[in-house]
Amino acid sequence: MGTRSSFLLDVLMAEFGESIKRDPAAFRRKFRKMAATPFAFYRGSASLFYADMTASFADDAYLDGPTSRVWIHGDLHAENFGTYMNASGVLVFNVNDFDEAYVGPYVWDLKRFAASVALIGYAKALSDDAIGGLVAGFGEAYLTELAAIAAGGDDAIGSLTLDTTSGVLHRVLQTARLSTRVALLDVETVIDDYDRRFALMEGREGVDAAGQEAVLAAFQEYLTTLPGEVNPVEHVIKDVALRKGVGIGSAGLPSYNLLLEGRSQALENDVVLYMKQAAVPAVARYVTDEKVASYFLHQGHRTAESQRALQAYADPWLGYTTLGGVGQLVAEVSPYSADLDWDDVNEPDELRSIVRDMGRAVARMHAVADDDSSHDLVDFSTEEAIVALIGNDRAGFIGMLVDFAHRYGTQTREDHQRFVDLFRNGRLPGV
Repeated sequence: MGTRSSFLLDVLMAEFGESIKRDPAAFRRKFRKMAATPFAFYRGSASLFYADMTASFADDAYLDGPTSRVWIHGDLHAENFGTYMNASGVLVFNVNDFDEAYVGPYVWDLKRFAASVALIGYAKALSDDAIGGLVAGFGEAYLTELAAIAAGGDDAIGSLTLDTTSGVLHRVLQTARLSTRVALLDVETVIDDYDRRFALMEGREGVDAAGQEAVLAAFQEYLTTLPGEVNPVEHVIKDVALRKGVGIGSAGLPSYNLLLEGRSQALENDVVLYMKQAAVPAVARYVTDEKVASYFLHQGHRTAESQRALQAYADPWLGYTTLGGVGQLVAEVSPYSADLDWDDVNEPDELRSIVRDMGRAVARMHAVADDDSSHDLVDFSTEEAIVALIGNDRAGFIGMLVDFAHRYGTQTREDHQRFVDLFRNGRLPGV
């Protein structure tokens, strides 16, 4: 086995080894999904990315003390964007899935995204120049929006909404706008004796009395973590179900669905929540900072606090609790969720427009989580610190991102093949 293959194996086993022992079947499914394409491998191997960020790809350029400790998404790739209805009732296209969020170097977010663009571009048979242009457009949009926010916001474009988008992203938002709560409930639930309960299906099963009692106790604890007032009618739980095999990043982690009475006793406004066990984020193994680690009660608290820090007007149902002594994240299963399908985007102009919009979204995410937020872990203006650090060297900064995207895209394609060879030849212990 080569040196790189050994390194890859060591990193993956350090990250997933204990979880594989608990649920090897879930990880066989996860690894099969990762084996499908280099991008799927990249999505499922954030731990390898961060191991490289602190080893063979370590680079302190455009970093200083403060900008090395800002709220970051932790798994910022091109497929972690989608729509949601914010707390103000506005449909927004933005970064989603904050399971890996933490505090660390802001450039790690940008590099992880840039490499994902290189992988998508390669899969679409784009030239290196075209891929470099996409990454440069992302970096330029990020810096322009961040500078505008730092200057007071008058020239900032703002959130990606129906009013500020066009083309593909506008259509995604329009699709989300057509969604309804009733449609979600019709998929997730059935009517039984004039009331709703969860539909049991593959991947979702009922919960016994003891399990329900534990989940209900965790739910009461969760309610104390919600910001503001919630309609007391909505505290009534009508049903609980256990989910299994949810998502490429959640292999082996138990998750529950809770069906709540809506704002009235009418059946069309019931609310579906998920309560899922939160795991240690991959990046946390590579950010050795006791101030950061000790800030969080548990991983559910970390995930919820990180999302609140990084997302303006976050889901009002977002909170946390413990179940069996383990931290849990709780949030709504949104009826208004729609994702961008990259398979449908192939025209260069559309690709450039989308990637630039994502650059603006990332700038807003980094700018939200600082001294102006309700969180004191990052107590300075991140946008001002980043803009001041880069100064007049925007071209150098963007060149650094483009160069990294090409190099790490190539590395990931090679690592994907190494991973497939390890997996198919039985070299991944436990699966």
